[in-house]
Amino acid sequence: MIETERLVLRPLTVGDLDAFVELHADERVNRFVGSYSAGRARERLLAVERQWAERGHGLCAVELRSSGEFIGRCGLHYWESFDEVELGWTLKAGSWGRGYATEAARACAAWGFATLDVDRVTAMIRHGNVASVRVAERLGFSPSREDLLQGCPVTVYALDRPADEPSSGAEA
Repeated sequence: MIETERLVLRPLTVGDLDAFVELHADERVNRFVGSYSAGRARERLLAVERQWAERGHGLCAVELRSSGEFIGRCGLHYWESFDEVELGWTLKAGSWGRGYATEAARACAAWGFATLDVDRVTAMIRHGNVASVRVAERLGFSPSREDLLQGCPVTVYALDRPADEPSSGAEA
């Protein structure tokens, strides 16, 4: 579990199914990340649980410390096809504009660099997702390349390991 001043981040599980489906049902949210039926969400959450078990990292539920309310997801996902660890974030529209995405992503990046043997993390951002670009830039990410993620064009942003953060030696 990762805690920040305002947030608690914990591994996503199948127990988060309803909240996960609800998050992705909002058209303002899913226009960049897609929607999920209950069946597809269950498959995705089982894959998240496997990644946590096999790799020691994955996506987290983002909850408000003050109330425990689920407001989204954030975390580190390993893409075998790219051999990269991506930092991603998706929050409920009602939580936008409060700095939660930046706070959660900053905490995940710091945790990842402290825990994993990676020299950089990426953020794959679909074209037109200006809010996510702003979050990435606030965190120090810079554009690295153009690519396709699951058939969609993305700009891949990269954040290098801070010079003062030694590698843990743990596999990414």
